Amino acid sequence: MERISACWLFLLILFPLSGQENPYPTYGVEKSMPVYYEHLREQLTFPMAWGRSDTKDFDIWKKNARAVVWECMENILPAPDSYDMEMVASEKREGYEARKIVFTLSGFSRVPAYLLVPEGEGPFPAILMLHDHGAHFSIGKEKMVKPFGVKEEVLKDAEEWAVKCYDGQFTGDYFAANGYVVLAVDALLWGERGRKEGADYDAQQALASNFLQLGTSWGGVIATDDVRSAEFLASLPFVDPERIGAAGFSMGAHRAWMTAALTDRIQTTAAICWMNTTDYLMTLTNNQNKGGSAYSMIIPGLRRYLDYPHVASIACPKPMLLFNGIHDKLFPVEGVENAYRDMRHVWESQNAGEKLVTRLWDEKHFFSKEMQKETLLFFDHYLRP
Repeated sequence: MERISACWLFLLILFPLSGQENPYPTYGVEKSMPVYYEHLREQLTFPMAWGRSDTKDFDIWKKNARAVVWECMENILPAPDSYDMEMVASEKREGYEARKIVFTLSGFSRVPAYLLVPEGEGPFPAILMLHDHGAHFSIGKEKMVKPFGVKEEVLKDAEEWAVKCYDGQFTGDYFAANGYVVLAVDALLWGERGRKEGADYDAQQALASNFLQLGTSWGGVIATDDVRSAEFLASLPFVDPERIGAAGFSMGAHRAWMTAALTDRIQTTAAICWMNTTDYLMTLTNNQNKGGSAYSMIIPGLRRYLDYPHVASIACPKPMLLFNGIHDKLFPVEGVENAYRDMRHVWESQNAGEKLVTRLWDEKHFFSKEMQKETLLFFDHYLRP
């Protein structure tokens, strides 16, 4: 009898009588978000942000905020004892040389990379060129630099990606042809640092989970690798260590301002199509709530202290350019504008408002040739003698 009553109660909860409102929720998650996500979002007050922090000295705030980011990254990758760079192949191009190199990125990793070196006498200004995510793992650095000495399918893959995201132009080659040393390295899980079993979109979630269980994070590892890449670039004898920039599109943009926030090796930054606020990204309709690509940029616990524009603002007063598209479905325009406003407050508070360039383009999620030209002019202004 008790068992029958319990069954009826369960059925009434799932299927209430017609005309009666069910007082018990029958789900706790909607579109991969907890039903109480708005309450969680409201708890994020970002107390470490400049202007909200109790620290009123900007240099001290910057040091403390940077330390918080590093702490949340839980970095466990030891620095390399030496870079031990080896050039394995080269190709002459118009105005520069493309080199395939291998160097020691950390105490755990030795990685391939493309290094583009202009003709003439150095030291040259340099750009750390950071590739996108794109749910496309078969290539990484090849998204930024035209590959050579590769299989035909790799070259075709890279050329098609350049058309899809970069208006048919390899951004790294464009900058090298205009006098910049360019370094492009695969982020972990892309290209030659990809999955042994082959590219698989779902593998990134397992990889992120495994990193968390090993005491660190995939996003933190990518950010650390980018900082080490900037340090390696600064060590090259033909590079001026005081004239190094970081540039990237989409996830590469996130990587660019993260690297600028984490190290002063980066003096100037261009971030194309990745800036917003948690308030506008953590909704039921935004792509961010699906997980997937987000794992490569998540730093556990960081949102308890700083939002995205607050982290990027650690780079202040260094020059920074941010472009977004008004038709970019990944980044709501209102969130972009709010993030720009927050960052402008920081740069202007340090009398450096002219060094922050923000612009909304009549574009989708795309890095057009015109945008690349504007980005080059920005770097020329701050990094060319």
